[in-house]
Amino acid sequence: MKVIIIEDEKPSARRLQRMLKALDIEVDTMLHSVEESIQWFQNNEHPDLIFLDIQLSDGLSFEIFDAIDITSAIIFTTAYDEYALQAFKLNSIDYLLKPIDDEELEAAVSKFKIRLPKKQTVSLDFNEIKKLLINPIEREYKKRFSVKVGQHLKLVNIEDIECFYSENKGTYLHTNQGRSYLLDTTLDSLEEELAPEHFFRINRKFIVNIQAIEDMVSYTNSRLQIKLKTYKGEEVIVARERVKKFKSWLE
Repeated sequence: MKVIIIEDEKPSARRLQRMLKALDIEVDTMLHSVEESIQWFQNNEHPDLIFLDIQLSDGLSFEIFDAIDITSAIIFTTAYDEYALQAFKLNSIDYLLKPIDDEELEAAVSKFKIRLPKKQTVSLDFNEIKKLLINPIEREYKKRFSVKVGQHLKLVNIEDIECFYSENKGTYLHTNQGRSYLLDTTLDSLEEELAPEHFFRINRKFIVNIQAIEDMVSYTNSRLQIKLKTYKGEEVIVARERVKKFKSWLE
């Protein structure tokens, strides 16, 4: 079985590759953009199965289908919720919500193997999906967090949070008063709970609030360094593969 991954965040792609290897599925090809994917499909035999992220660094992954008649089965790896996915009208499709769970991945792969789908051209209503992603379905995001201070609980409003970060296997929120509090969650989970117009995951260790950015400077290897208003811990660096998406987010 030939399987490829199309995912713009390389750490996420490598994690999925490791998870598939644990299921005895080898992934030899990982693609990271619409342009790279189109070129690859033009010059290679189409795989049996594609694990496909929706939002890539240079556009929506559906644009690949505009240029190429894809003949593979597809499992989307996406942060969009189940209700939003009702708009997808594709043949031979399944989806996994991020962060991807081991058991759900195994179930999706088993489902694909049982079906043993014949190769066929993917059919989808690209315009409907594009409208959905430009004007996403209204959903509720976190407005506040409760944190433990000694024997007490303290409420922290979302607008008072500069960033979330991971350190020593813990996840913390940092406020614009310069205080950090330990949370009982992960950055992967937080990423789904925060309004994307206000918060951005710049690398595997930081999610930042756009209102907390005081300065941005060029950094080595085409990265960006961010200066936040009160956070003075380790350097806050936008990962190279996230810089283009980060700049778009700023606008």
